[in-house]
Amino acid sequence: MAISSEIKDNVHELEAFLNVEIDYDMSAAEIAKCLGPIKKEDETLYFELLEQLPNEIFGDVVLELPEHHLKSIVQNITSEKLLEAIEELESDDAATLMQDIEDVNKEKAGEIFAGLDKEDQEDIKRINRYEDNEAGAYMQTEVFTASYEEKIQDAIDRLKHLKMEGELENIHQVSVVGKLNRLLFTVFLEDLITFDFNKSFRDALEGIEEDFKPRYVTDDEDIADVIALFEDYDLTALPIVNEHGSLLGRITADDIHDIIQERATEQIYHLAGVDEEAENDEGLYEAGKARMTWLFLNLITAIIASFVIGLFDEVLKVYVALAVLMPIVASMGGNAGTQTLTIMVRQLALGDVDFSNAKSAIKKEIILSLFHGAVFAVLVGIIAYFWFSEPKIGLVIAAAMVINLLCAGFFGATIPLTLKRFGIDPAIGSTVFLTTVTDVVGFLSFLGLASLVLM
Repeated sequence: MAISSEIKDNVHELEAFLNVEIDYDMSAAEIAKCLGPIKKEDETLYFELLEQLPNEIFGDVVLELPEHHLKSIVQNITSEKLLEAIEELESDDAATLMQDIEDVNKEKAGEIFAGLDKEDQEDIKRINRYEDNEAGAYMQTEVFTASYEEKIQDAIDRLKHLKMEGELENIHQVSVVGKLNRLLFTVFLEDLITFDFNKSFRDALEGIEEDFKPRYVTDDEDIADVIALFEDYDLTALPIVNEHGSLLGRITADDIHDIIQERATEQIYHLAGVDEEAENDEGLYEAGKARMTWLFLNLITAIIASFVIGLFDEVLKVYVALAVLMPIVASMGGNAGTQTLTIMVRQLALGDVDFSNAKSAIKKEIILSLFHGAVFAVLVGIIAYFWFSEPKIGLVIAAAMVINLLCAGFFGATIPLTLKRFGIDPAIGSTVFLTTVTDVVGFLSFLGLASLVLM
């Protein structure tokens, strides 16, 4: 099979990066972006290039690749290569990759884990003990600490040595700790260089302790609250402590960015009624099967709406104009409801709306729905009147428009809240429920009013 020009360009880029005689740098994300299309056209070449990647970047590249690549990577890449890659990763990424490998092949994961040194094993076990919604699940254990009594020059020399040895990355601050590793102060490097290096941290901070009181989160804190802190205070890193205040690690802005991106992607898929894992799978069967489930549910809701229409077959036979105008009411209700639903799901995800202020959020959507309903009722009523020269039809569609847009706003706001109350992701299934409501209410109000007024 001939290789496309795009794949050839990707291969040339990767070969330039792998050629030690050429000074060509690429990030892990760029390498993963080049490798993705290659796998589809030439899997053998894909694994040859993967094997050639240096250990210090191999693990980062694997984490950047789509999740459905992992199974074949675990099957085709040696345990030795994976072990060396995990050793090069920071603790949070190492724990993630180790968990991913275990999900694919427990036996191979056990073999790799046994090859790690005791410190790495303890870090991975500690991080993987946390639930997905806890801050500790996303922390790095690599932090730079200094004793409260330590001389600042000694701490700087130690930091310089650790950086040269590659033991620490992306260090922005010094965590000053006391007995039992209790976090006392946080000093940013830009502030540290203004200190007298011959003094201890205790002496340097005397009288200005309040300026360096640390902002931190506990390891069991909800990650949503941590995200809010990063957004509110524009943080680069945040220390994580246990219930006793002892420093355990840190969470960085790049981790928060990844979490936000993953959750946003997840919500988009859920709102569309598709499964992210199935969509990313290369096989058509899994993607088709996942979509079919939601399409089947939509079919049921469509049958319910059609049943409602069937109840008014007599009035439809007499007034053909109703059949022409009927989709307008349902369509406007569906679009208005989707607007409200999208806004509500997003606000719930960001924590801007919760059960304490839900009433005000629902009230706002109802007011907006009534306003939009009134505006479009007048507009559509006038159009229907001139179109069919029948004032009563204009009146009927105007009233139905107000009723359906009001219901769309109310249910668009309450459906996500109800799902969240029952511990279900508000994005999952919301559109199916909302479509059912707007279709049924739209047809029922329009045709029901038509039966009363016209017949």
